[in-house]
Amino acid sequence: MALYKTITVNNFTKVLIWKIEETIDSLKEGLFLTSNSESRLQAMKSEIHQKGFLSIRQLLKEVGLQDADLQYDEFGKPHLDKGRFISITHSFEFTGIIFSYTDIVGIDIEKQRDKILKIAHKFTPIKEYNTLANTEAIIRKLTIVWGAKESLYKIYGKKKLRFLENIYVEDFSFDDAKTTARISYTDFSKDYNIEFLEFEGFTCVFGYE
Repeated sequence: MALYKTITVNNFTKVLIWKIEETIDSLKEGLFLTSNSESRLQAMKSEIHQKGFLSIRQLLKEVGLQDADLQYDEFGKPHLDKGRFISITHSFEFTGIIFSYTDIVGIDIEKQRDKILKIAHKFTPIKEYNTLANTEAIIRKLTIVWGAKESLYKIYGKKKLRFLENIYVEDFSFDDAKTTARISYTDFSKDYNIEFLEFEGFTCVFGYE
């Protein structure tokens, strides 16, 4: 399938989504992996994880980057040099990146599943969703809220944020395809733009300054 979707957020920021339908050998074509990345790839026991890892590197190529450009800090957050920013995500057969020359960014892709109903109370006040028409709508909205919070968690880049207490997502309608969200933690408080899209039973959410 190769590149599934490209979204131009603004003149400096793009979202790219890949649908994994290739073999591992096909996904390796044209890639130059560092020795560390090759070791990571070989250590992965799941084929879908290997394919996700490789398809992310194919997405890097789409924005003119190589595997060697991607560095990870002690919290596992990916970084680029030269004032560029990136965030990556993988869910089943979809992977995605958001790449920006100007803004710290975060992205999350999630499959829409009813299991989110069981954990909703851990990341959002579930009573806020009682007015929605049906269970499907609740699952869709909860998945967007989770994705928004996951995107901001990646933007913040440290492991101390709590989804329920430290990240707030403004209410939205499905037709808006966007909202805002806020990180509020100790002496840090900042608002971010959130955009989302749905496709093939999946939700992609991304955030930026």
